[in-house]
Amino acid sequence: MTVKPLGNRLLIKPIVEEKKTEGGIVLPDSAKEKPQKAEVKEVGKLEEDYDIKVGDKVIFSKYAGTEIKIDDEDYIIIDIDDVLAKVED
Repeated sequence: MTVKPLGNRLLIKPIVEEKKTEGGIVLPDSAKEKPQKAEVKEVGKLEEDYDIKVGDKVIFSKYAGTEIKIDDEDYIIIDIDDVLAKVED
């Protein structure tokens, strides 16, 4: 299935990083905070000239957007204003 966001929205895929305690214990998903880093998968028709394109990594507001599942994978549709920063590697 293909999802194309409308207007000033992005389709992002959260980047889930494995969390360990100082003692080396891997924390289960229920004990982790929601990820705030994601990869941009699709870009809607942005009204302004934002420097965001498919493949970019971004940091977004913790509780922003609408979570959806596409082919058993988690994605979020968010408004461009909920993007806080672009991550440069």
